[in-house]
Amino acid sequence: MKSPILQTATKYLLPILLLFSFFLLLRGHYYPGGGFVGGLVASIAFVLHSFANGTEATMKILKHKPLSLIPVGLSLSALSMVAPMMFGLPPMTGLWLEEPIPVIGMIGSSLFFDLGVYLVVIGVVLTILFTIALNNEEESK
Repeated sequence: MKSPILQTATKYLLPILLLFSFFLLLRGHYYPGGGFVGGLVASIAFVLHSFANGTEATMKILKHKPLSLIPVGLSLSALSMVAPMMFGLPPMTGLWLEEPIPVIGMIGSSLFFDLGVYLVVIGVVLTILFTIALNNEEESK
């Protein structure tokens, strides 16, 4: 569906939705939100772009296949889980920087775990949906 109205709206909605997903990611270790919800919102932004402009155009924006985000996210989450063991602490113990960073707040291992979940969710959702969309486009030709 190549609607000019949807294409124009998507041009403005994509950055806003991605910014909102990043906000949810950063907010997650203090309040509701986090990597899963933020990843779903980011995925929705790219799916909306795909509806308006086609899957191929959205894949060009991403530059890398969404499947490549899954191992990166899993590695980041696993690393944040075992990092406390390097300091003689039990796994999944929260490690925090002493000083908050302006705008972002306190940085800790939970943020990196959430970031890994964020990347995995985006990778899984977009891989599934883009695979289905590309197969449907090939069948309709």
